[in-house]
Formats: sequence, structure tokens, C-alpha cells
Amino acid sequence: MKTKNKSDLAVVDGDTPTLRLFSLLELIAKKDEFFSLQDLTEETNIPKPSLHRMLQQLESAGIIQRDGDERHYGKGARLRHMAENVLLNSTTHSARHNLLSQLRDEVGESCNLTSLSGGEVIYVDRVETEAPLRFHLHPGSRVPVHCSATGKLFLANMTPSQRRRLLGNSEMTAFTEKTITDLASLEEELENVRACGYAIDNEEFLPGLLCVAVLVPSKRGKSNLAVAIQAPIMRLKADQALHFLPALQRASLAFSKIEDESWGEDS
Repeated sequence: MKTKNKSDLAVVDGDTPTLRLFSLLELIAKKDEFFSLQDLTEETNIPKPSLHRMLQQLESAGIIQRDGDERHYGKGARLRHMAENVLLNSTTHSARHNLLSQLRDEVGESCNLTSLSGGEVIYVDRVETEAPLRFHLHPGSRVPVHCSATGKLFLANMTPSQRRRLLGNSEMTAFTEKTITDLASLEEELENVRACGYAIDNEEFLPGLLCVAVLVPSKRGKSNLAVAIQAPIMRLKADQALHFLPALQRASLAFSKIEDESWGEDS
């Protein structure tokens, strides 16, 4: 039987209900699967009646929601929207944007920073190329997870059960003739992504658009940030895109340093 470690949610002198609720929310935010009252009781030393009241508060606020069996909980829409707003309006935005601009100047093509939100990829920031032919996207734009370069990176970084749960709740729509819509074929593609350490969208989402991307490393576990370069296929072919990998990898390490410093970690 797997032994669960107690969290740091002990009720101690000086704690306030607000801080205890926030600590519980931090624990919930780290979970990658549905959870029950009993699960949290075993992970914390919060009394079960108190924990039940806290979950009721979070549920009534739309921060968590019940699963179909009514016994398990998952993250609610309000919590997801809050996370998106934190990413889009982060105090590190200026530093991130400067890095994207530097990468754009180095490679001469549009660059973006993305995160996984629900079953989609959201553009946290983007800097457009100055070339007249380009694809106009903007921060806050959403693209499908199964046919975007950064989406495939996030999928490849998940456990099989996480992928099944995410893809099982979303349709793998064919946006172009190159879109992968078969789960087995996508799993094969994700194996290649894990082995190579980068992902390519070769006209899988938009005709004429190629994208190459890498994850931003994280010291806190799985990464939920990726950096990518996009260009029209007439200027960039898949084999040529690999020449951009060193620049992408340098940028990803720089983004990682910004994220670590924002968490107060040693760089």
C-alpha cells in the first residue's frame, strides 16, 4: 500500500482560516487527477469535518467542481481562469517579452511562449516577425493540443492516464490533411517528441504554417511553459527548423531562470 506523506497543512497557533484554505488550494492545484475527501484527509492532518467545510466553500465559489460520481473533485473553471490570468498578467511579463523579442531578432521569425490550460494551449506571450508575410496571433489565443508543437510537448510530458483523460474529453479535429487524428498515431508521434526533446507542427493546425518548440525546464516538477518559433512554410521547412534548436534551447533556459527567480529560488 502506498504511504502518503503528510503535507504542511497542520493547524497550528497563528494559522487563520484564510491561510489554511489557501494552503489547501495550493495542494489541490498540484494534483493531476481527481481527488476525494478521503484522499485529502489522508494527505493532511486537517480534521475531516473541517476539510469537508473547506471543500464546500471552494466548490460553491466555482474553484473546484464535483466529478460525475459526486465523490471526487477536480479543478473548477474559476481556478483555471485564475491561473490563465496570472500567466498573462505576470509581473515577469516584461522580462519574458524582452526574451521573446531577442529570440525573434535572432531567428527573424515570430516567437511565442505558451502554457497548457484545460485541453488547449494558450499563448502567454507572442512577438511577431517584421517580415510582411506572417500569421497574426496574439497573447490569449488558444490552439488545439493535439496538432500544435507546444501542445505535443505538453502531452508527451504527461502520464498515459493523464493523456487519456485529456484527449478523451476533446475531439481530435482534423484542421488540415496533415492533422493527426488517430490516438495510436499520436502516441507514436509523442514517443518521438520525448526522444528528441522538441516538437514540430508541420502544417497540422494551419495550412502553410510550420512551428518548432521546446519545453521550458522547471525545478518544481513538470513544466507548463514552452517556447516556439513559427514561420510560413515558404520560408521554413521542417528540416531547416532544426537549425533553430540551439537558439530555442538557450531561450528556454533563460525563461526557466526568470521563472525560478520569480519563485525566490537560487538561479
